[in-house]
Amino acid sequence: MAGNSVKRFRTIFISDVHLGSKAAKADFLIDFLRHHEADTIFLVGDIVDGWRLRRSWHWPQAHNDVVQKLLRQARKGASITYIAGNHDEFLRMFQGTHFGGIVVADRAIHTGADGRRYLVIHGDQFDTVVMNVRWLAYMGDRAYDAAMLTNRLVTRFRKAMGLPYWSFSSWAKIKVKRAVNFIGSFQDVLTEEARRERVDGVICGHIHHATLESFGEVDYINTGDWVESCTAVVEHFDGRMEIVVWPYVRATTPLPREAPLSLPLDVPGKRAAEAA
Repeated sequence: MAGNSVKRFRTIFISDVHLGSKAAKADFLIDFLRHHEADTIFLVGDIVDGWRLRRSWHWPQAHNDVVQKLLRQARKGASITYIAGNHDEFLRMFQGTHFGGIVVADRAIHTGADGRRYLVIHGDQFDTVVMNVRWLAYMGDRAYDAAMLTNRLVTRFRKAMGLPYWSFSSWAKIKVKRAVNFIGSFQDVLTEEARRERVDGVICGHIHHATLESFGEVDYINTGDWVESCTAVVEHFDGRMEIVVWPYVRATTPLPREAPLSLPLDVPGKRAAEAA
């Protein structure tokens, strides 16, 4: 592959891959990691879906390839921090432990190239349903499985028609008033936590809705996910943050210098970017 097909960043933030679930877009993530490298990588929770693995084992080769790709990045010198989420909460027992060069944490502080400090946290700690009504969270997880099945059927139909990937579930989410209200409340709570920690912003996952916004003096950045929208957040070497959307596999095709994408989801915020 041509050398200029790999873009290098200061930091990459990825969350909500849900390895172990049928909905995980592992092939897309592997391809993203082939084309993007960084000095520092944050895995911002729910990388492995322990909830679904407990119900039924699903671990195809592509899921193992994601793990191997990340371990290879660590061996090449990347600093990788795995922030535990609610679906991989078992890792919270291993905070500070290193696995193949990847360190496990519950939260972290990241200092950008421009000096801005960010709280990096999955965000489930501030979801009252997950924390206080566990049975309802598990019911919601089953409903989410049904939504992902619908999403896979839509994806197969579009592929058969020669259409590009588009996330039906992401589209539906931003059309449902209750979901929009939940997203807004989640943003408010995480922004307040950033203020309490006296940092300049928060970088999180959990709600599968990528965005990059400013609330007063505090930046709220959500990395999105790799089951619906296939998004990550990257930090450039000048400290600028950008959302990257990667809803395809192009492993054998060298990247052009500019490859603008039509976003499959609403990405608000004046600093949100469309392309990688």
